[in-house]
Amino acid sequence: MTTTSSANSPVTGKFAVRGAGARWISLLEVIAGSLIVLGDNVWHVLPNSTLLLCAMALISFWGRERGWRAIGLQLPKSWTRIFLIAIGAMVVQQALGEFVVDPLARPYAHYAARANPMAGIHGYAGLLRWLGVIWTYAAFGEELAYRRYLLNRVADVGGQSRFALVLGLVWSSGLFGCAHWYQGMAGVISAMVSGLVYGGAYLLTRKNLWTSVCAHGLSDTLALLLTYFGLAS
Repeated sequence: MTTTSSANSPVTGKFAVRGAGARWISLLEVIAGSLIVLGDNVWHVLPNSTLLLCAMALISFWGRERGWRAIGLQLPKSWTRIFLIAIGAMVVQQALGEFVVDPLARPYAHYAARANPMAGIHGYAGLLRWLGVIWTYAAFGEELAYRRYLLNRVADVGGQSRFALVLGLVWSSGLFGCAHWYQGMAGVISAMVSGLVYGGAYLLTRKNLWTSVCAHGLSDTLALLLTYFGLAS
C-alpha cells in the first residue's frame, strides 16, 4: 500500500508524491541532473547543462505532473509583493557578495582571468544582446533548472518536508555554484550564495518562480550596467 503526501502542492495545485516509487524516480532525476551539471561545467564532457536541465525539467513536469502549471509561473495575487521581494533579494545578494563573501574568500579563493563574460561589450547592440541573454537564458533558464526543478526534486525525495526543502535549497545552490566553475573558485562560492538567496526568495513566495526570475534578472542586469559603464570591480 502506498501513501500520498504533499497533496494540493502550492506548485501545481494537485501534484502529489505517491509512495516510495515516485521518490526513487526523483532521486534518479537528481543524480542525472547533478551529473549533467558536473559533466558540462567541471568535467567538460557534455554540452550546455542549463539547456539540458530545462529540457529534462519540461519532460519531467509533463510526464509526472501532467501540466505546464508545474513550471511555477502561476500569476501571483500581488505583483507588487513579488517585485519588492525580488528587489530585496537582489539587494541582499549584492550586499553579501560585496561585503561578506568576497572579503572572506579573497585570501583563499580567486576569480579566473575571464570570470566576467560581459567584460568588453561595446555599443548599444552588445548591451541589448546581453540583456536578452540575461532575461532568457540566465534568469528564466537557470531559475527553471536550478530552483524549480532540482530544488524540488531533491525535496520530493524527502517528501517535501521542511528539512527536505532546505536540503534541496543547499543542493541546488551547490550545483549552481558548480555551473560557474569557469569563474574560478571565488566565482563558485559567490554563485552558491546567490543561489541560496534566489532559492530563499522562491520558497518565501510559495514557490512562485517569478520571484527568483526577477531577482536573478535584476541582479545580472545591474552587473551588466556596471560592467558597461566601467564601474565593475
